[in-house]
Amino acid sequence: MTTSLPPAVDPKALTEVLDGRWGHVRRDARENLHDPDLLPAYGETLQEARERVTRMARKIAESGRVVLGFPKEHGGEGDAGGSVTAIEMLAFTDLSLMVKAGVQWGLFGGAVQALGTERHHDAYLRDIMSFDLPGCFAMTETGHGSDVQQLRTTCTYDPETQTFDLHTPHEAARKDYIGNAAKDGRMAVVFAQLVTKGEKHGVHAWLVPIRDEQGDPMPGVTIGDDGPKAGLLGVDNGRLTFDHVTVPRDMLLDRYGQVAEDGTYTSSIENETRRFFTMLGTLVRGRVSVGGSAAAATKLALDIAVRYGETRRQFAAPGADREILLNDYLVHQRKLLPALATTYAYSFAQEELVGTMHDVQGAEDLDEGAQRELESRAAGLKAAQTWHATRTIQMAREACGGAGYLQENRLPHLKADTDVFTTFEGDNTVLLQLVAKGLLTGYRDAFGSLDGWGKVGFIADMVRETVLERTAARGLIARLVDAVPGRDDEVPLLDRGWQLKMLEDREKHVLEGAIRRLRRGAETPGARPFDVFNDVQDHVLKTAQAHVDRVVLEAFVAGIERTTDAGARALLERVCDLYALTTIEADRAWFLEHGRLTPNRSKALTATVNTLLSDLRPHMVTLVDAFAIPEDWKGAAILCEEADRQEAMASRDAELRRGTATSVEVPPGQ
Repeated sequence: MTTSLPPAVDPKALTEVLDGRWGHVRRDARENLHDPDLLPAYGETLQEARERVTRMARKIAESGRVVLGFPKEHGGEGDAGGSVTAIEMLAFTDLSLMVKAGVQWGLFGGAVQALGTERHHDAYLRDIMSFDLPGCFAMTETGHGSDVQQLRTTCTYDPETQTFDLHTPHEAARKDYIGNAAKDGRMAVVFAQLVTKGEKHGVHAWLVPIRDEQGDPMPGVTIGDDGPKAGLLGVDNGRLTFDHVTVPRDMLLDRYGQVAEDGTYTSSIENETRRFFTMLGTLVRGRVSVGGSAAAATKLALDIAVRYGETRRQFAAPGADREILLNDYLVHQRKLLPALATTYAYSFAQEELVGTMHDVQGAEDLDEGAQRELESRAAGLKAAQTWHATRTIQMAREACGGAGYLQENRLPHLKADTDVFTTFEGDNTVLLQLVAKGLLTGYRDAFGSLDGWGKVGFIADMVRETVLERTAARGLIARLVDAVPGRDDEVPLLDRGWQLKMLEDREKHVLEGAIRRLRRGAETPGARPFDVFNDVQDHVLKTAQAHVDRVVLEAFVAGIERTTDAGARALLERVCDLYALTTIEADRAWFLEHGRLTPNRSKALTATVNTLLSDLRPHMVTLVDAFAIPEDWKGAAILCEEADRQEAMASRDAELRRGTATSVEVPPGQ
């Protein structure tokens, strides 16, 4: 059973545990990142937004706050986790700035660092870090986004000139939606099919100048502007087309594949598919950043909505002098508190993911198993956090009524700017398939395109026994689960072991079911490979979603375990209960269908959730206070207005109690 909650909890104690391993990076941003160019100016034009964000990017570069992940010998700190955390903190200010920074220092600079060799590092990293060399990450094509292995752009080597010929063969092969391309970019990391001696060797990357010093396109390079978007006005997304552009041989980023002067291709990784995914795996930092940044935007939206609900009143109870606060309504709590609980859960999961990324990428020797697990975890959490952001920001907008629809109250910006997060840095549905593939195949070397799913031999050789990879606090979680007695219906709903076991059992059951269906399909005479997978695609996605839910809950448990403040720990225990039970409640049909819940216990589940909401109601503001978002980062006029209204009401109430009330002007809405 959970302990009773203290009447008040110090939000700073919660902040400390939320900030985690890179708390010093977060504190530095909160204390020092303050500038008039940080926030969107309401009503600014596309051109004004781009100019402001570019100015701010230069200021950020001068501060050194976004280059933590680069090598020390080139002016960085070799701190991959700190770099991702710094990008995430920018997302609290302007998401256009976060994306601009992510393109420049995460994708463009990160690709040069991860895929290039010392000569590329020596030649370009310092200028990339200082923003003297603005760049682009040109991977996505109009006709190919998720299936990167099938890109159509070609880069063909000519041994006579010792140069590559970079070419866009048709319109669908143009590079599209490329950040920094329309206005600022002078160089691009371009992904294309490498061809030498008449043979293709798969997708590789080259450094390609796209503008000269005067800002004009280089010969053979055509640059277009994607134009106005739903959001992210400050990001200059553009299109790039290459008409037989000459690229010197040494501009190939050749860490994983080399072309000799005579055109001979060599690589330390012989298998083309394995080589491709190894190259992409080194770029996982961008995907991790997107998930964390979506979470930052979600926290900001919840901060605004909770504070509004703490001052805005609607409808009076019979006999009451004042109307009721929005946050006192159960239905309002049902909106905000489960979203807050999920946001806390994802914060702990993100902290664990960033730490894993930092350790895996910082190791002297590549651990392929750890790298594959990192990629899978990053894909799943990116999908979960960005979908959560889309749902929660919309909910926060509705929770603020008409005020939430005004640009001056920030929520419309957050909605528009985060909407694309569900489909960039990997479409979420495709990413969940990647997660499921890792679970189904046990991270086999045959980690290729979807074609690999349908081969009969491939499916027949899938794992015979499902093994759940434990996250942090492995020993504690195992003890909690093992302590659950055989009769689940006799265990209290607030028992942490029971909650963990419910999500664990669901994952194992769904995973084993997907394996059986795939094997059965593969053994059907005349079965076509594509149909084998396509017929169970819904089941495959369910497997991935169940896995993410379980991993997130375990990360939450680990976060509580390292919390030293008693009050903060008690509050986090209750928030974790809410996350676990609302996750089970949301999939109640599955748990009922598969006998994990009885109808009576299902009803008790909803009643318990409502009790948790009542328990957490007094702590709603504390929970958003713990996000520690500086006031000047919020940019929501509604917060100032509601604070003024609350002060006026408090003044009137005080005069009424003293019996000296006169005509006090109370702002509208009260």
